[in-house]
Amino acid sequence: MGRLKGISPLLSPDLLHTLCSMGHGDELVLADANFPTASMCNEGAKQIRADGHSIPALLEAILTLMPLDTYCWSPASVMDMTDTDRCKGLPEPPLWPEYKRLMKEAEKRDIPLQTMERFDFYGRARKAFAIVQTGETALYSNIILKMGVIAEPTTVQTVPPQAATTENC
Repeated sequence: MGRLKGISPLLSPDLLHTLCSMGHGDELVLADANFPTASMCNEGAKQIRADGHSIPALLEAILTLMPLDTYCWSPASVMDMTDTDRCKGLPEPPLWPEYKRLMKEAEKRDIPLQTMERFDFYGRARKAFAIVQTGETALYSNIILKMGVIAEPTTVQTVPPQAATTENC
């Protein structure tokens, strides 16, 4: 793989091409090492391998390039803990606060994490643009990111005085 200035070496050519191909509202799944990526991708999502990389490291690199959606309540969704794991006394997944911190740094705003029941999460992942299989081993570390837009700065367009009417305002 060639190296590019300002591009994290964690971002493979496949992942860079995928990010460039995505449009507003498309979704990218960052999946842990236990996620059934191959079977999920049978329905159309592109499979990308990022073995050996953690989700937080990839998330940080991806967020340098990918804007998160601002037209929805939360552009980031995680798989909720099962009742069984809650009853066992498992604490909140330790990566969730890290995800919030990384997204806040990248987006300059708080990003809430939407939690989804396991099989609802799987259903949504099947419809994603791509699923990135990582080497992450932490439980409940899967996250779905929704692509936003990069808006051009608004410019004030002046209307000649003779053309100014209430229709132009």
